[in-house]
Amino acid sequence: MANIQLLTVLGATGSIGESTLDVVGRHPDRYRVFALSGHSRIERLAEQCRRFSPTYAVVGDELAAQRLRALLVADGASTEVLVGEAGLVAVAQAPEVDAVMAAIVGAAGLRPTLAAARAGKRVLLANKEALVMSGALFMTAVAEGGATLLPIDSEHNAVFQALPAGYDRRPTAHGVCRVLLTASGGPFRDREPATLEGVTPEEACAHPNWSMGRKISVDSATMMNKGLEVIEAHWLFGVPADAIDVVVHRQSVIHSMVAYADGSVLAQLGNPDMRTPIAHALAYPDRIDAGVAPLDLCAIARLDFQAPDLRRFPCLALAYDALRAGAGLPAVLNAANEIAVEAFLNGRIGYLDIARIIEATMAQMADAGDASLEQIESVDAEARSRAKALVKTRETA
Repeated sequence: MANIQLLTVLGATGSIGESTLDVVGRHPDRYRVFALSGHSRIERLAEQCRRFSPTYAVVGDELAAQRLRALLVADGASTEVLVGEAGLVAVAQAPEVDAVMAAIVGAAGLRPTLAAARAGKRVLLANKEALVMSGALFMTAVAEGGATLLPIDSEHNAVFQALPAGYDRRPTAHGVCRVLLTASGGPFRDREPATLEGVTPEEACAHPNWSMGRKISVDSATMMNKGLEVIEAHWLFGVPADAIDVVVHRQSVIHSMVAYADGSVLAQLGNPDMRTPIAHALAYPDRIDAGVAPLDLCAIARLDFQAPDLRRFPCLALAYDALRAGAGLPAVLNAANEIAVEAFLNGRIGYLDIARIIEATMAQMADAGDASLEQIESVDAEARSRAKALVKTRETA
C-alpha cells in the first residue's frame, strides 16, 4: 500500500477524466482514487464512485449534491459529497493526495489547479485555461510550491517527451530552436473560408479524428484550441511566440515536434488516444500500459503537413496576438471565446461571429492587467460581460 499513489480527478465525467479512470483501472496496484469531481453528469459520477470508492466527490451546487447523495446512499457507498469551488480546492490540496488530474474545462478549473500547485502536488495539467489566464502566476505557484507539472494535452505531452532530460525552460541553453505543435485542422481544414458563414453547431462538433465535448470540439474547428495551446506552450517550455509554429497534420499521428540547433527534429508519435499522454504523466518517469493499440506506420502509409490558413482560422491569429501583447489579454481571449462558443452552440450567433466577438472584446480591453489572481478574475468577469453584450448585438444585427 505504501507505493500506491492517491489521485484526485477534477473533471472526472469529461472525456479526459473518463480516460484517466480507464488507465487507473488497469493498474489497481499503483493508483487509488481519493476524490472525483463532476458537473452535470451526476449519474455518471455516481457510477464512477461505485467503481472507485473515492473518499470524496465534488459537485457544483447543493441540488446536484442532493441527487448524488441519494444515488450513493441507495448503493450503500461511503463517499462524502462536497459542494462548489471550496470543495474542489479542498480535494486538490488535501495532504493525502499525491497527484491531481486537472481536467475541468474553462476558467472554473483555475483556483483548484492553483491550489494543487501551491500544495506541491504532481499536477497533471489538462486544463489549458489555468496557464492561458494566469501563466506567470501559475508558474510561480509551481516553483514556490515545489510542484511537479506534467502536461496532458497530447501536443504538450509530446513536446515534453521530445525535450532533453533536465530541461529547465531555457530553450537556447538546451539547443532548442522551435516547438512545432501539430493540429488536425478540425472538420473545416479543407473548407473555403467564404463557405463558413452558415456552419451549424453539429458540423463544428463533427471532429474527424477525436471524440470530445462540444465546447472543445468547436475550439478545434476554429483552431482556438491550438491558439490556447500556443500560449500554454510558451509558459510550459519558456519558448517565445515567434518560436512556436502550428502545423496542420491531418493524420494526428505525430503529436508535436521539437527542432534543435544541430538540425535535428524530434517527434513523438502514437495513435490518437488521450490515454497515452495520461499514462505517461501518471507513471512518469516509468511507462505503463495505457490500453492503446500499437501504432502501425505501414497501415497509415503517409503523413501530411501544411501551414494553417489564418483566413480560415482567425482565432489562431488572435491567440498569437494575445500572447504577444501579454498581461491580461490571454485571459480576455479565453473568456470571450467561452462566451462566444456557448452562444454559437445555443444558436444565438453564427460560426464566424465567434472570432468577431473575441477580437472586439480584446480591442475593448487592450490594457487588461494580470498582477494578481483577483485582478485576473476581475478581467475574466469583465471580458465575459463585454462579450455577452457583443453577443446581444450580433443577435439583433
